[in-house]
Amino acid sequence: MSNTSKIPFLDLVSPHVQLEEELVAVFRSALRTAGFIGGPAVEGFERDFAAFCDARHCVGVSSGTDALRFALIAAGVESGDVVITVPNTFIATTEAISQSGALPDFVDVDERTYTMDPEKLREYIRTQCIVNRETGRLMHLRLKRPVTAIVPVHLYGQMADMDPLMELAERYKLIVIEDACQAHGAEYFSKRENRWRKAGSMGHAAGFSFYPGKNLGACGEAGAATTNDLAVAQKMRMLRDHGQAKKYYHDVEGYNGRLDAIQAGILSVKLRHLAEWNEQRRAAALRYDELFASAEGVIVPYKPEWSRPVYHLYVIRVEDRVAMQNELSDAGIGTGIHYPVPLHLQKAYEGFGYKQGDFPVTERVSAEILSLPMFPQLTSQQAREVAGKVLAAKIGATQ
Repeated sequence: MSNTSKIPFLDLVSPHVQLEEELVAVFRSALRTAGFIGGPAVEGFERDFAAFCDARHCVGVSSGTDALRFALIAAGVESGDVVITVPNTFIATTEAISQSGALPDFVDVDERTYTMDPEKLREYIRTQCIVNRETGRLMHLRLKRPVTAIVPVHLYGQMADMDPLMELAERYKLIVIEDACQAHGAEYFSKRENRWRKAGSMGHAAGFSFYPGKNLGACGEAGAATTNDLAVAQKMRMLRDHGQAKKYYHDVEGYNGRLDAIQAGILSVKLRHLAEWNEQRRAAALRYDELFASAEGVIVPYKPEWSRPVYHLYVIRVEDRVAMQNELSDAGIGTGIHYPVPLHLQKAYEGFGYKQGDFPVTERVSAEILSLPMFPQLTSQQAREVAGKVLAAKIGATQ
């Protein structure tokens, strides 16, 4: 795959060919036991993924969206609440909030990390909310609704700056649900605790997606929620299975959001390789960093001292993103844009009344970001060819 006409944005074939016999064995076992829903395969994966995330509990579900939605409901978000997140994310984040009965609202992101800016959250609380003196809870001044939760999004494989966010959440009694859908294995150094923490272990609960292109991807749709709270885990288990406390006894009205046993088995096979794959992604990102070290006009991913990212994506920023993407496409190099239209400007949310200029950092970033090829099997030669085309395009644009 050294020819530039064959450098994909993402290689989903190679790892599946490499693991083909193990993956086929999972399917064969399901056929021979009729173990399709629940059972040992799901329970085993939940146990192992919880351990991987340094969390006490894991609940397998049918998608990352379900994971976030069930986490919000189980942690105590109620219909009519306001839940704060960022506009620089995939719409599943806000879908989960809306579908839990709450109203999503936004604060802008940090321009270097592209994740929730703690100072913007602090400003939001100071200017748009009032504290109920009796309960200590926040009330949104304009919306006349309680503000009960925040959803920091760990984006592109890097965690949000959690210490200041957790401090604000504790002060104002806010539920914290981590959107860890792109951060399997990412770590954050908490100065408050003087230790590294894994994505999915810091908030009240967290949601993970196992969409095929993720660092840990299923062969189809799948997700999981993690938590350290047994009551939250038990509530999520009921929500995913029609609200059943036991078969045909429904304590609440739930959903059909179960993780099927075949996908759980596939994820268990892949989980054994995830740490190695994440290290290969880090190595590929380091090669890119070195190749772009002296480049003008190419902003590479920022890595704070508190972060151990897993590079779900390697996202650069350039001024003329469209021209750059076209140049790379002409050279046979796959790219992506994550995400071209901020959520507050999406047609789906026209009714919220947001306008251009409301979240300037997100809007500026969204016009410049470009995701380069990134996957564990990316070779040094491929990285050099990608970087060479990027640099050549930049030089051509200035001449």
